[in-house]
Amino acid sequence: MSDAPEHEAHRRPHTSPMADPFMEFDLPAEIHRLKAEATWSTGQNARTLVKYDDFRVVLIALGAEARMPEHKAEGRITIHVLSGHIRVKASGRTFSLRPGGVLAVDRGVAHDVHALEESALLLTIAWPGTT
Repeated sequence: MSDAPEHEAHRRPHTSPMADPFMEFDLPAEIHRLKAEATWSTGQNARTLVKYDDFRVVLIALGAEARMPEHKAEGRITIHVLSGHIRVKASGRTFSLRPGGVLAVDRGVAHDVHALEESALLLTIAWPGTT
């Protein structure tokens, strides 16, 4: 029997804590792991790599033609494409991003994501600091 609270027992296990002072990741291995999970059959999977109260880093894998419908983030975000090709629509503009492309989006800006081919991206979210 685990000492973890019941709600934690259903969470995906992470190889290390998500808020240590130093964290290092092998992104190609993490992407491979995402694609090996059963949820990849939906054409979309994600893993939170870093989780602080005011900052997150999420690795997202998308199958070809996968879509993330329009949504907003309460914090500022960056989308960094690691592989593939995605299209992001925001505020009447369309951004075509390939590996190495980075898009910054201000908080509260509605946007959607469309994977034109199998893709992997790193999403960062930063919320305003509390004072």
